[in-house]
Amino acid sequence: MEDFTKKSEESSSSNWWNWATASLAGLLSLPILVVLGYLFTPAGEIWSHLVETVLADYVSNSLLLMFGVAIGSLLLGVGTAWLASMCSFPGRGIFEWMLLLPLAIPAYIIAYTYTGMLDFSGPVQSTIRDITGWGYGEYWFPEIRSLWGAALMLSLVLYPYVYLLTRAAFLNQSLCVLDVSRTLGNGPWRTFFTVALPLARPSIVAGLSLALMETLADYGTVQYFGVSTFTTGIFRTWYGLDNAAAAAQLSAMLLLFVFTLILLERNSRKKSRYHNTSQRHQSISRIPLKGWQSVGAITYCGAAVLFGFLLPASQLGIWATTVSEESIDGAFIDLISNSLLLGGVSALLALLLALFLSYGQRLHNKPIVKFSVRLSGMGYAVPGTVIAVGVIIPFAWLDNSFDSWMRAQFDVSTGLILSGTLFVLIFAYLVRFLAVSLQTVEAGLGRIKPSMDEAARSLGYKPNEVLRFVHLPMLKGSLLTAFLLVFVDVLKELPATLILRPFNFNTLAVRAYELAADERLADAAPASLAIVATGILPVILLSYSITKSRKTK
Repeated sequence: MEDFTKKSEESSSSNWWNWATASLAGLLSLPILVVLGYLFTPAGEIWSHLVETVLADYVSNSLLLMFGVAIGSLLLGVGTAWLASMCSFPGRGIFEWMLLLPLAIPAYIIAYTYTGMLDFSGPVQSTIRDITGWGYGEYWFPEIRSLWGAALMLSLVLYPYVYLLTRAAFLNQSLCVLDVSRTLGNGPWRTFFTVALPLARPSIVAGLSLALMETLADYGTVQYFGVSTFTTGIFRTWYGLDNAAAAAQLSAMLLLFVFTLILLERNSRKKSRYHNTSQRHQSISRIPLKGWQSVGAITYCGAAVLFGFLLPASQLGIWATTVSEESIDGAFIDLISNSLLLGGVSALLALLLALFLSYGQRLHNKPIVKFSVRLSGMGYAVPGTVIAVGVIIPFAWLDNSFDSWMRAQFDVSTGLILSGTLFVLIFAYLVRFLAVSLQTVEAGLGRIKPSMDEAARSLGYKPNEVLRFVHLPMLKGSLLTAFLLVFVDVLKELPATLILRPFNFNTLAVRAYELAADERLADAAPASLAIVATGILPVILLSYSITKSRKTK
């Protein structure tokens, strides 16, 4: 009888968890489903006008931008990953973590920083004119505000995605394979091109896919540089033409671009298998670089750090010193408070949801639970602009419907209860960034052996008590990392915040973008520096976690 009661309770718990995870996944996928649904909704003459005039530009510019970022990210990411992982040269230990620092700078901030430095009135061209005596039109200088300028800016801050995953792949490759290559007479560089690089291909492609998804999601950089892409088109259609259906259809097309990118990435690995033939994980004997090779490695890695972080951060610091103390007033403190509030609440909720989903999958590893967890994490591949459109349409409809009903029944207007508040903004953040927290928590739980759960259950602990007293103490590091990563992503997020924020509610990201758009670059520096400074800590934690994943010498 006791066994029957126990099985009945476990079945009831499993059914409840299946229902809860499926419902949560459905709620978090609502924005994507709404946007995709507009593929089959007529948008009237506005859509025909877009097709005839600007749609071709949106498609071609987006493709060209992706191509430029792909080239730049691969050139900067793969080579630096090999040098920092497998080679020995002066400063390698410093470059190991500094190469990740550009992740702390949002693309739109580095875009306006370089624009201020390289424009006609900026310090670079002013110095050229002072030295040569040339005047306007007497010399050629590359135009930073262009499509290729945007590709360069995005490459400088997105190459760490490729570097991060490729370096992890190099560190975890079997040394037996590399040793065999060397015994066959292959030198270090031939081993790199013929053995290490092909083995790291899945990680390289995964990192590149992340960089290209972020490229498609970017709004601040392309808008500031005047490049017409899908994200700028969505904003113009939404605000300029006031047509939600046409904006949603543009969002759906952008979403198809993203899904195509994901399918191509998975298909590229479909028929290939990449295995380590050994579990041998002895310390890595790095390739010593001397002479011109050492100088070349330092120059290569140093250029990525210099142009991707040190130079723009230094320029922001210089601008910040020119801002009057009156600018750092109560309004600026409000910006910091708003940003910290959004980041803290969103990160905490994302952490709790990730813990719920991950632990539920550990307890009830059934197909519906696994599918629901994967579906909940889809949002990270979706641009913030698309998520914002997908969020505002159903919640605005719900608000208007409820308001109409209240007016008809009680002659009372409820206003915008959901779509006019922080609720929709935080919900959009959860849809967009839950995957970041989910992957981190899953990785942490994966390092806890199932035998520990079984031991705790044999002592009479219930599943929630196992989580509380066994898992949570062991997950402190993973939980902190997940919280910080989501916190910084929320702090940097621009397009979703621009669309969904309540009236008279600003954040550091929005304020920095607005001031830069008005060409008040120095005034935008304090807000930009606050975002950059906050983003540095998670970047260093990421580098440390990769380094300690394998002992080196």
